[in-house]
Order: sequence, then C-alpha cells, then structure tokens
Amino acid sequence: MRRRQRFLFKLGLIGTIGIFLFLLLNNALSPAKSTDEIKAEARIQSKGDTEIEKAQEKQIADLETTAERIDWHDHDAITRDLNREGLGEQGKKAYLEDHDRDREKLMYRQNGFNAMLSDAISVNRSVPDIRYEGCKHQKYLKKLPKASIIFIFYDEHPSVLYRSIYSVLNRSPQHLLEEIILVDDFSDRDSLKQPLDDYIAANFDIVKVVRLEKRTGLIGARMAGARVAKGEVLIFFDSHIETNYNWLPPLLEPIAINPKASVCPFIDVVSHSDFEYRAQDEGARGAFDWQFYYKRLPLLPEDLLDRAKPFKSPIMAGGLFAIGTDFFWQLGGYDEGLDIWGGEQYELSFKIWMCGGELLDAPCSRVAHIYRGPMDSRKNPRNTDYVHKNYKRVAEVWMDEYKEYLYAHDEGLYETIDAGDISKQVALRKQNKCKSFKWFMQNVAFDLTKVYPPVEPPDYAFGTLQSLANERLCVDTLNVGLHNPVGLYPCAENHKRPQKNQNWALSWHRDLRLRNHKECLDVAESGPNAKAKLWECHGQGGNQFWFYEENSKMVKHGSNLDRCLEADLSSHKVYVNKCDELKDSMKWQFGFVNSSALANFNKKDGEF
Repeated sequence: MRRRQRFLFKLGLIGTIGIFLFLLLNNALSPAKSTDEIKAEARIQSKGDTEIEKAQEKQIADLETTAERIDWHDHDAITRDLNREGLGEQGKKAYLEDHDRDREKLMYRQNGFNAMLSDAISVNRSVPDIRYEGCKHQKYLKKLPKASIIFIFYDEHPSVLYRSIYSVLNRSPQHLLEEIILVDDFSDRDSLKQPLDDYIAANFDIVKVVRLEKRTGLIGARMAGARVAKGEVLIFFDSHIETNYNWLPPLLEPIAINPKASVCPFIDVVSHSDFEYRAQDEGARGAFDWQFYYKRLPLLPEDLLDRAKPFKSPIMAGGLFAIGTDFFWQLGGYDEGLDIWGGEQYELSFKIWMCGGELLDAPCSRVAHIYRGPMDSRKNPRNTDYVHKNYKRVAEVWMDEYKEYLYAHDEGLYETIDAGDISKQVALRKQNKCKSFKWFMQNVAFDLTKVYPPVEPPDYAFGTLQSLANERLCVDTLNVGLHNPVGLYPCAENHKRPQKNQNWALSWHRDLRLRNHKECLDVAESGPNAKAKLWECHGQGGNQFWFYEENSKMVKHGSNLDRCLEADLSSHKVYVNKCDELKDSMKWQFGFVNSSALANFNKKDGEF
C-alpha cells in the first residue's frame, strides 16, 4: 500500500513538473506581447485584483519608456508665424482707431469681450511661444491616438469661434485630428445658422456642426458631441480659445501610455479687452473649497523637478481637457441628471480618480482662453437653482460622509433641494468598483484640508469697519459690484451683524472679504490714494493681504504692512496710503474683534 502511494506521488510530481516546463517553454517561444495587447488585457482585468493591475501598469510603463519617440513640431509653420505682422499678430495687444465707439461698447456688452476688435484681427493670427524651454525640444511617442475636438457654443461671436478652429487646425499634426465637432446649443443669433454652415463648407474639410433642437446647456451639449465623435480621444474645448504650438501631442501621450488618464493643458489668457495672449501662471494643482468654488493648490516638490513633465492634479478646471473615449463611456460620461452647467468638473474628476484613472496637467500643452469681462446677463434657461441641485447630485453620489461639510457651509440651502433620481449613478459607481471619497481625500487631495479646511477657523474680526475719524461712517460696497472701488456710508445700527454691504470679515485667509461671501478688498495700485476695489477672492495674499493692528486701530495692507486703509471724509471715498499713526483717518474699529485669534495671526497656513 505504501509503495503504491509513493508511486502515485512520484507520478503526480513528474506530471506537475512537465506541465510547468511546457508552459515555460511555450511562453519563451511565443512572440512578445505588443503594447496594445497589454493595454487591452489591462482594460478587462478585474479592478479588485490590485496586484495584477499594478504589475500590468509597470509592464506598460517599461515598454513605453523604450518606445520610439519623435519631434512632432512643425518647425516651418513656427518660423512662418514669426515673420507675420499685423493687428494682434504674435498675440500682442491690439487697439482700434477711428471707429464707432458706441457700437464697440454695445458689442462688448453683448459678448463679454471686444468683439469689434476680434473682427479686425486675423482669424489665422500667430501667437507667442511662451512654453518652457524644455517643451520646445520635447519628443513624444511616434504612435499616438487620433482625437475628436469638441467645441460647445451658444450665441458665440463668429470671428472668435473661427479663430478657435483655425488655431487647432494650424497647430496640430493633421493625421492626429479625427474631426472637429461644433455643437450649437440652440443659439439665437442668425450669424450662427446658415452663414456659419456656408463658412465651414467653404473653408474646412474635417469640421462638422451638430445642432441641438433645444437649449441643453454645457453638460448636455458635450454629451451630444461625444456621442457622434469617432476619435480614440475626446478633447473638450470652450469656443473662445487659441492653442499654442505643438499643443496636441503632450495631451495625447499620457493617454497612449495609460488609457485611464485624463489630461488638461496649461490655460493661458486672451485678454477680453485687447486680445493680448499671455500666460496666466506657471501651473498649480486643481482643488475646491467646501462651497464648491474651484481653487488651486501649489505644485509639489516633485512637480518642479522637470517642468516639461505632466503632474497629477486632484481636480480639473473643466473647460479644456482630453480623455480616452472608451474610459469616458466606461465612466458613463457626464451624469445627465446634471443640468446646464455647474459641478460637472467635480463629478468627472472624482470619477476619474476614484474609479481607477488619473488626472494630469501637461505643462507643454498650452491653450489660451478668453475670460469674459462685463457683459449683459443671459436668460436663465430653467429659472431654477440648477447649480446647487447639480452640487447636491455630485455630493450624494460621490462624497460619502464628506457631503455634510458641503451642506454645512450653505446654512440649510441643500435641505430644500431635491437631487432627483441618482440610482443610475450609484449603480455605475458600484459597477466600476470605485474607491471611497475618504480614499480620494487621503491619497489624491491629501493637502487640500490644510488650505481649505472643511470646518473653517474663526474670523479674526468681523462686522462693520467703522471710521474712528467719523464714527457715523463705515466702509460700504455702495452696491457698485465687482471690480469697482468701495466707499463710506452711514453705519448700520447693528455693528456685529450689519447688512451684507457693511458686513466685512478679516478671514483666516488673511483677506478682507464680505462675510460668508467670495468678494474681497483688492488693491492693485502702488501709488498714493490707491483705490480699494471689490474683487473675486483668490486666497493667495498679495493684493488681497490685510492685517488689523488692534492697538493702533490701523488696517494694514500688503506683505510689508507699511500701507494702510484711509478714509477720505470729504468725498466719502476709501484709499490706501503709507501708514501714519498720527492720522485719525487711518483709525478703524471692527464690530467684533477676536483678540485671541488675532494674536496667532502670523502662524503658518494649516496651524489653526
């Protein structure tokens, strides 16, 4: 009996060794798997098996580091552009002479930018190459996916739209462009109907228009464009942009390496007044505060080692980005319960990270955007608070217990809002085996709460800002709106809880803002009698840095603290001038001062 058992054991062992050798030999003789095959295997691999997923990602990365790369620049086109002259060429400031100024103002108010000037500038104009020097010599994979460029527009001014299209066509490798899709979100302007169709037919081969039969808003229009797109990558753009040189390969390469990557360009600025093309900043990581205002976080030390290399970002700005078509639809695209606009960039960013992808910013891809200036308001297509409804949908589906921080910042607002049916989105999250929001906060947005804490520290001071030179007068917005100087007005009766116009807060951001709002006192001028204007809060100090010196009663501005807020009692205006403790006009009293918090004013960010 024992001999028989030993015999069967030996026989089984020999069989096992034989099978192992066969598999080993068969694998050795098989041809090496291509990158595409490995990617295909990675896409169908169970997300739950993290060890296998990591091994496949490493194998892809190893292969891509040895893959052939080429210089995608069109050097001849860049040289030709350098020789161009004319109004607005090289992205320079432009001005009109001898023109109808009343009509210019009318067109400005209708569009939020100088539309008459836009019509005078070539739709084919050149731009300045403001990329990092390393980007100008960067090589990218020889094999890149083809892209569908999707522009969404509603009542866009034609010359700006045409310039957007030409910039893409002129500065992109043609065989990487599958198509350009224009989605007309039910525009009212006649210039965007037959004249637009005629212009496109006469000038473009790969441009097509999708016209919606009713106004759907940004989110619905993007989904309509994505449904007809044929490219391997979807690139969503606003309809008033200009791309810079070699902008496309840096967006496509990370997606070629990782099909679950989404990539954003650096966003430059085209001035709404003079159409100057200029850099906005040198990059930052996207974020949000707990009222869902888009914010930014500083780059990490590793992001600064190679400025030509893409870096990870928690949240996209939302206006300009690329994403693999398959991955976009795997995520369900946008939640179509989101209406018009608002919250869509948070929803997609959360989905990308929590459902196995990554979000990157590509410094070598630069696209300039017109941020509109003052303009006539456009009608609300729903006459409802669709933005906060969108926010609640995003919070209910993706933010888990963290949603309560969002709700707490708006004093009962969300209790009255119905988020609608979210069952489809909840099922999609479960189907994709997406991670928790806590995972996102700990692993992706790990430093966000240091800069934007869910429970905000107390204000250093708040209430009225009362002039001690004339105690009847307080700093007031005068209802002038953003980008205009504030002034003095008779003080409210309740100094601790006045009406919004006089309810200021020296906040933990070290700015002077309307309490519980996002408008701050900003001083951009450096000379005498500098005006303090109401501006959007940015939380970055600089022109918006303020300090209250309780002993001297002086409100000091700027990092040097040598300039102070001053009341002009004769004109009821407010200025910033060099500090002088002997001047009563520079003495102020808040409705309430948190002395203990103010004593810790100079602690570092995050030490509350």
